Amino acid sequence: MRGVGKRLRSCCAVLALVGGFQPLEGQSLSYSRGQTVAPAYEGFEVNPDGSYNLVFGYMNRNWLEELDVPIGPDNYFSLVDAGSLDDVERDAYDPAQADRGQPTHFLPRRNRFTFKVRVPASFGEQELVWTLKTRGETKRAFASLRQDLLIDNIVIASETGALGAGRSDPETRSNTAPRIVLESPRTVEARVGQPVTLRAWVTDDGLPMTQAARRERARAQRAASARGEAAPASADSARDAAADSISPEMRALQRAFTEPDRVTVNKTVGLHFAWFVYRGEANADFQPIQIKTWEDSRAWMNSPWSPFWVAPPKPEDDRWVVQVTFDEPGTYVLRGRADDGALYADEEVTVNVTPLVN
Repeated sequence: MRGVGKRLRSCCAVLALVGGFQPLEGQSLSYSRGQTVAPAYEGFEVNPDGSYNLVFGYMNRNWLEELDVPIGPDNYFSLVDAGSLDDVERDAYDPAQADRGQPTHFLPRRNRFTFKVRVPASFGEQELVWTLKTRGETKRAFASLRQDLLIDNIVIASETGALGAGRSDPETRSNTAPRIVLESPRTVEARVGQPVTLRAWVTDDGLPMTQAARRERARAQRAASARGEAAPASADSARDAAADSISPEMRALQRAFTEPDRVTVNKTVGLHFAWFVYRGEANADFQPIQIKTWEDSRAWMNSPWSPFWVAPPKPEDDRWVVQVTFDEPGTYVLRGRADDGALYADEEVTVNVTPLVN
C-alpha cells in the first residue's frame, strides 16, 4: 500500500475510530471536537514538461468541528534544504513563500489529495514543508521527490478507496478524471443573506462503472445470450453477475456490518459534484445540501465513503446548479470538486461578501 502510513515524514495520523469514545485499552479514541489538524504529504506527480506537482491533504481529528487557520505563522510553507525543519520547534515563517494555495478552512477527518503545489524540474533534493499549528501543537508535512512517493491515477484511486490496494483492472487503468467548465465568474460579489448561484458543467467518461451500470450490463449480456447474439464486451463478467444478484441495500448492509476486508477505505463510485468552503472563516449554506468531500464512513452521512450512499442522478444537461448564502461578510474561496469515485477535478470561485445595506 502506498498510503499515508508509508509517508514516513508526514505528520498525519489516521488512527481514529468511527464509533465514538472507546474506553478499551489499546484502542484509539475519536472526538467530535477539541482536537488538532495535521498536514499530510500524499506524494508527487510528474508533469509532461518535467516539472512536478507536490500533492497535499490533511487529517482533522474531529468528527464535527471545522477549524480555521489563516495564512500566517500558524499556516505556512517553507522551501528548505532536506532536514532543515525536522525540529518542529524551529520557526521558518516567511511571508514571501508562506502561501502556496493551501486551505485555511479545514473540514472534518481525512481529506486526501486536497491541493497541489507545482515546482520546477530543478526542485532536486529540496523539501517543501507545510507547517500547521492548531491548539498549541505544531505539525509538519515534508514534501520531497523520493521515488517511493511517486503517485499516479491508480495510486489515487486505491488510496481514496475506489479499489483495493495492490489491484487494478483495464477499466480502472483507462479511467480519466472528470472535466469541469465553470459557467459562473471566478470572482463574485455578494451580500450577507442574499443567495449566489453557481453553475458548473461537468462531464466524465463513465468510468468507473457504478453498481447500477454493472447490473444493467449483466442484464444486457443475459438477454443477448438468450437471443443467441454476441454479448456486449465486459471486462469482468463475473463481477457484473455478482453486482446484478445483490441489491444496493443488501450490499450497503454488508459494508456496514462486515469487518473490513481491505487495507484502504471503501468508497462508492459514481460521478458527483460538490462545493465546499476552502478559505473563509464562516460556513456557507448550500442549497441543495452538498455531498461530503471528506471521508465520513458513518452510515447515512451523505458521503461516498458512507454505507447506503449512492451517486445522485446526473443533471440532464450536465449542469450542476447550486445556490450559496453567507451569514457573515468576508472573502471566501469555494472549491468545487467533480469526483467519479476514483479520480477528481477541482475549480475555485472567490466570493466577496459585504454587509447587507438597510
